[in-house]
Amino acid sequence: MNRKIVFSGDGSPTLYVEELNQHYHSLFGARTESEHIFIHAGLDAMKKKDIHLLEVGFGTGLNAYLSFISKKPEASIKYFSIEKYPLIRNEWEALNYFPSDDHYTETWKNIHICEWEKWNLIGEGFELFKTMCDFNQCDLPDGQDLIYFDAFSPDAQPELWSAGNFNKLYSCMKPGGIMVTYSVKGIVKQRLKDAGFQIEKLPGPPGKRQILRAIK
Repeated sequence: MNRKIVFSGDGSPTLYVEELNQHYHSLFGARTESEHIFIHAGLDAMKKKDIHLLEVGFGTGLNAYLSFISKKPEASIKYFSIEKYPLIRNEWEALNYFPSDDHYTETWKNIHICEWEKWNLIGEGFELFKTMCDFNQCDLPDGQDLIYFDAFSPDAQPELWSAGNFNKLYSCMKPGGIMVTYSVKGIVKQRLKDAGFQIEKLPGPPGKRQILRAIK
């Protein structure tokens, strides 16, 4: 997969994939988008202290890093992330989302160099499991409280947004669990409803009118 770094509207970097004609994040603001959708609409909405979190699309690792620095001090997160095409070292080393944060480099490095296919303690109250697999064929852990659905767009990879995959996600969640994603396409909303989710449209980040939150 050919990727190159580009800079978004808030100054933070993202990656462009030539084969798919897709960016990993919004060009209006990569960091702003991730904070808005996955942290503010997702993690911040959790009422419990011990959170089992599933991410579809580890990507650059930005969502994992934001979750680590954003979790409440008394909370713990077991973060299970799926990625078919991991970044190579020179790619993730070149991504600097927090240039003024003295602790960024060490934590960012730990998130990326930690072993795949096992649980890793990144910091107090935050464990990370990265699995290298195709989401369409991946076995999901049960008992999830929160899901970040951050796959490439339904136009670029429609198979990831299938009814079967949404049914699989619904089955692995606890009652009351929530899923957040950036797409509000009609077919996405309908498939989530068919899977059993209650959905709500929320205001989106810059450049995007709305996002989706789905509740089991």
